[in-house]
Amino acid sequence: MDESLVGREFAPLGPWAVEGERVAAFARATSYAGEGVPPTFPIVLLNDAMLAFLAEVGASVERIVHGEQRFAWRRPIVVDDELTATMSIASLRSLGGADVIGTVTTLTDAAGEVVGEARATLVHSGGVVA
Repeated sequence: MDESLVGREFAPLGPWAVEGERVAAFARATSYAGEGVPPTFPIVLLNDAMLAFLAEVGASVERIVHGEQRFAWRRPIVVDDELTATMSIASLRSLGGADVIGTVTTLTDAAGEVVGEARATLVHSGGVVA
């Protein structure tokens, strides 16, 4: 396990447009009954950031278990936002032959203002993350 990954920030992904049709489809698919954009809507962008990270370090998505996900928002996401996601590695440890990877993905808007962040725990089994 390469401990030097801790603190590393990966290339930003985006901008990603928050479109009304996509928001409505997501709300229907997740049975979201609240007002505005569901707070978990950017999970698609976050998934893209995770896949880019896994590809860069040579980890296999087939060996990933998503352990935890938390969101902390500074402001609500709104239709017509353009979001960019920047992932960094907050922690990395070995546990029972698996790599437990803590990530933080910061979402910013077109003005560069932080909209919020998502924290996730990924468990990669069957090999070492480069």
